[in-house]
Amino acid sequence: MNVKELRPIDGLKLSAEYRTVLRPGEAESDLCGNVHHLPRFFYKVGSWEDAHKIRPAPHFTLAELMLVDCREAELLLHQFPHYVPCAIVLLATFLENFRREVNAPVFISANGGYRSPAHQIGGAKSIHAWGTAANIYRVGDTFLHDAKSIKRYGAIASCLSEAVLVRPFGPGAGKTDDHLHLDLGFVRMTPRQCSEAT
Repeated sequence: MNVKELRPIDGLKLSAEYRTVLRPGEAESDLCGNVHHLPRFFYKVGSWEDAHKIRPAPHFTLAELMLVDCREAELLLHQFPHYVPCAIVLLATFLENFRREVNAPVFISANGGYRSPAHQIGGAKSIHAWGTAANIYRVGDTFLHDAKSIKRYGAIASCLSEAVLVRPFGPGAGKTDDHLHLDLGFVRMTPRQCSEAT
């Protein structure tokens, strides 16, 4: 199943319950105080079976990009339907290019793809709430948990696009020491058939 078969939905037209959790189009400050608007347009995912069938890129399923762990704050997001930002297709395309460059499978952490603004890890301040970030824990047979592996694959990812941010190796805020963090920024995608008029 191709992501093109999904119909984009204006988050402002979702039920009040979903709008409270997803906060479509709302302004949010990042950790540096910069203001960004949360995604407004989403793809509706009806079931886990669908999430495993839908491929936004040849080697990545939607399920890999939208896993959430047991720390998810909102019980509403433990059930279906799920809604994922439309910009997730841009992330999938970048990951596909990265996979081709490294010539090996790329494994995303269980909590390393899209996270709703209600998620306990990072919440709306996390770039993951835009659906444009991935935490990669393994490339082929290499686990990314040391300076050598993270720097090696981070350099490859950085060469693929000026748009990608690769967090440097190290402990503390803005760094990583147990995975490779890639993100494309606070991208909000408006599908052609959607209107931003409210």
